Amino acid sequence: MAGLCNGLGSSGRGPDRQTIATRAKAGLLVLGGFVALLFAIEVVNTMMLGALTRTFGLRPRSADGLLDIFTFPLLHANLNHLLSNSLPLVIFGFLVFLSGLRVFLTALAFSWLGSGVAVWLIGDGVTVGASGLVFGLFAFLLVRGFFNRSWRQILLAVVLFMGYGSILLGALPFVAGYVSWQAHLGGAAGGVVAALLLRPRVPVLPREA
Repeated sequence: MAGLCNGLGSSGRGPDRQTIATRAKAGLLVLGGFVALLFAIEVVNTMMLGALTRTFGLRPRSADGLLDIFTFPLLHANLNHLLSNSLPLVIFGFLVFLSGLRVFLTALAFSWLGSGVAVWLIGDGVTVGASGLVFGLFAFLLVRGFFNRSWRQILLAVVLFMGYGSILLGALPFVAGYVSWQAHLGGAAGGVVAALLLRPRVPVLPREA
């Protein structure tokens, strides 16, 4: 697993092909398992007539709702809701995972917390769904190249923006409609923060007196 966590290959110039292949396999396994878990939860929730949503959906500005921050992305309103989140979650998550397990977990954690905190503070009504994670991972992929000064990552960001940039409109309250723009906005903010925290540290040289 150590190879999954290193951002650079042995040459110091980036991960080699073997490292990327290892990360790709691990990424597919992790994301496939996570999405399978989401579908299993959806089946159980449907059989329980939405009881999990009523219990673990995020309730804004309530003390109990603070704990719901950790559960609401695992639940969905219905199967269509889950299906709409699954594909972009796998695509963006996989692309982030190629940078290593530590990078993926950091981006996921900040996206998760960012979306949850935003919904808890300014949301309205019980909220469920992993779209905040989707927005967070997407935002991370869009901005990390600029923080890392990597032309490859910037090029990927341009391609992703051309293909999926329109989903960012879902973070605007006057466009989002009945979906939670708060979760989208908070998740995206979390993704940007993660990219900022994971940027390469530039050594500060001591000044001569």
